[in-house]
Amino acid sequence: MKTKFLMLVVLMTQLFSLHAARVDTIQVKARKMKKVISGVVILPDSYTTSKRYPVMYLLHGASDNYKAWVNKCPKLKSYVDHYDMIVVCPDGGHTSWYFDSPVDETMQYESYVSKDFVGYIDSHYATIADRKGRAITGLSMGGHGALYLAFRHQDIWGAAGSMSGGVDFTPFPLNWNISKRLGDYASNREVWERNTVMDQVYLLTKNSLSIMIDCGKDDFFFPVNKALHERLDHCNIPHDFIVRPGKHNWNYWRNAIKYQMLFMNDYFESKK
Repeated sequence: MKTKFLMLVVLMTQLFSLHAARVDTIQVKARKMKKVISGVVILPDSYTTSKRYPVMYLLHGASDNYKAWVNKCPKLKSYVDHYDMIVVCPDGGHTSWYFDSPVDETMQYESYVSKDFVGYIDSHYATIADRKGRAITGLSMGGHGALYLAFRHQDIWGAAGSMSGGVDFTPFPLNWNISKRLGDYASNREVWERNTVMDQVYLLTKNSLSIMIDCGKDDFFFPVNKALHERLDHCNIPHDFIVRPGKHNWNYWRNAIKYQMLFMNDYFESKK
């Protein structure tokens, strides 16, 4: 009986290994920053070059890196398999905020993610190389980055989301090295405001993007997310706005990613 049980365990392990998402670590040249940056690509178990897959770009938060989602959200790979999509995680530096810094030439992450990284993914994997096959989301700094990049590059991404996003960092002038990217707030207020998600809303038109915003009501970023929701409403921009109990932590994001991927999958399905 014991031998049969052990054989069953081995068989189940083998079956699982045959049907699990594959994780690739890639190296992508950032042309403006003149360096090579690592990233992660999660491929569904069905992956084959004989078909084309939609891609969700998934951004990490401040003080983290491209491995954060894979390491801290183990179920992500099973979601990739379930939705049969590719998920890619570029590195955004510890505190780049995913814009091109006007004062720090080593922090040009808008150009890197929207041009270099997207170009690499489409040239090396079987993707739907069109906005109808691309979505972007992220947490905290990455939530800001996802909306900021999508609002500014609607030719690249067709859907965008944010989890606990720092969509307006002007209330936090001393935090997260933003002053190193934009100069101090007191002397560079217009530059700060110009690089927030809040200031990019004017770029949107009705239904130009599918948008989902998610933030816990106990999160310190909740007030700015609520303000963004209200501005979008005022501008008649359709979007989903989700508020649940929760703080600014991985317990919240591990739950939130399920809803984000469902939303993005619905977008991809609508474009078939």
